Amino acid sequence: MNKRRILIVGGGTAGWLTAAYLAKALRLHERPHLEVTVLESPDIGTVGVGEGTFPTIRGTLQFLGIDEARFIRETSATLKQGIRFVDWACMPVDGQHQQFFHPFEAPFYAEDLNLVPYWLLQDEATRPPFAEAMTLQVRVAEAHRAPKRSGEAPYAAPLNYAYHFDALKLAKLLADRARELGVRHVQGTVTDVSLSGAGAIRHLDTAQHGRFEAEFYIDCTGFRAELIGRALGSKFKSARDHLFVDRALACKIPLDADAVMESCTIATAHEAGWLWEIGLNGSRGIGCVYSSSHLSDDRAADILRRYCGPGHEDLAMRSIPFAPGYREQQWVQNCVAVGLSAGFLEPLEATGLVLIEAAVGMIAEMLPHSGPISAPARRFNELMTTRFENIINFLKLHYCLSQRQQPFWRDNAQPSTIPERLAGLLEEWKLRPPGRFDFLLDTETFAFFNYQYILYGMGYGTDLSAGRADFTQAEDAAKLFAKIQRFADRAVADLPSHRALIQQINAGR
Repeated sequence: MNKRRILIVGGGTAGWLTAAYLAKALRLHERPHLEVTVLESPDIGTVGVGEGTFPTIRGTLQFLGIDEARFIRETSATLKQGIRFVDWACMPVDGQHQQFFHPFEAPFYAEDLNLVPYWLLQDEATRPPFAEAMTLQVRVAEAHRAPKRSGEAPYAAPLNYAYHFDALKLAKLLADRARELGVRHVQGTVTDVSLSGAGAIRHLDTAQHGRFEAEFYIDCTGFRAELIGRALGSKFKSARDHLFVDRALACKIPLDADAVMESCTIATAHEAGWLWEIGLNGSRGIGCVYSSSHLSDDRAADILRRYCGPGHEDLAMRSIPFAPGYREQQWVQNCVAVGLSAGFLEPLEATGLVLIEAAVGMIAEMLPHSGPISAPARRFNELMTTRFENIINFLKLHYCLSQRQQPFWRDNAQPSTIPERLAGLLEEWKLRPPGRFDFLLDTETFAFFNYQYILYGMGYGTDLSAGRADFTQAEDAAKLFAKIQRFADRAVADLPSHRALIQQINAGR
């Protein structure tokens, strides 16, 4: 049987996750006719824009056979139960900050009773925040408790969770696992890409090792998009009409030994974007995301320093410019782009790694055993394009509902900047809450309840008053709301502190 070679160009999280996943999914050790090689430039570093994840990463790591405790120890990881949004809906008033929580746990579900309408019909002045009313996870996270106990099975827990991690350390762990699974690793810098008459990649030339030929090429070269963009000319579709932020300043500062170890990302709005804060084991990753059309680099650096507090006037910052958008064709001929080379929108909601997971899962399933390697390209491109567009809708939701009065936020609220599909849904949601039939799951990263958390966290009004008489189970709903709070009381009492659990795991207990 002829050898079938897959060449992944570029390392980092995208390259090594792709390599490890394909090696496992294609059973590389059992198939000597398959070869997976990572060609990694020794000169290119990893861009650590997003050090947060979505809960899907747990299934991916488990599939790869990476022990959860090892992952946590080797990547300085902590657990993430969601995102706390501060000052997004409105600016602080007299030092008072508005905030809401986007938890990973779905709202409490009863087969014969949907609680959402009953929350919407409560008095706005006295009802609890939506996420706190609908799930116990908010109170668990705000009490700095972990979503699981130390004795529970790896990747399993009473509450849904993801991780914060050091991106460079994760790439190293994935590289080690990929090599264990039979992936070949070569360090070399691509100097030339040769195309066939039909427009497919014929071979690559490198400065260190000469020529590389493969049947299938995977572009993980980051924003440079060496193969899919420069060589194959796939056009870049900008999302800047909808998403305005295009810069980030990032830094790391120590986490004091007695400081609270948060189990959520903190996203704090500022005059022309937002700040992220991610708690790792031993450090805090902090970044300022902003629109260069609304804010100068110097002003952004000022905002970041002020957020970090006294003693950080000489903060070492890394500037990360990016263009929000994606390649119109991410699979062209015998080449597919994964990660930043395929597209990037912004760090909000940690979608970067989710898109890598989605792409590599489809590649592993769609890759033909024989015949034209480009056979799945049309379907892959269609699915990934739809996924990018749906994420754009979800991210825009965070901005367009804000009542903040600075130019950046007012520009985000302009109807012309809201995607048509999102605008249509917002009209419908004036009279009903988001529901499962609003979204097709195979092309969605976020479920209908994720939209509910953002929508009602931002103060959006769904008016059900005209149909109040149709909701006759108010007494049963009140009992369920009280039950959720009792469960939350018990969880806060029973679950360990987040810091204690991470310390136990790192101590090997």
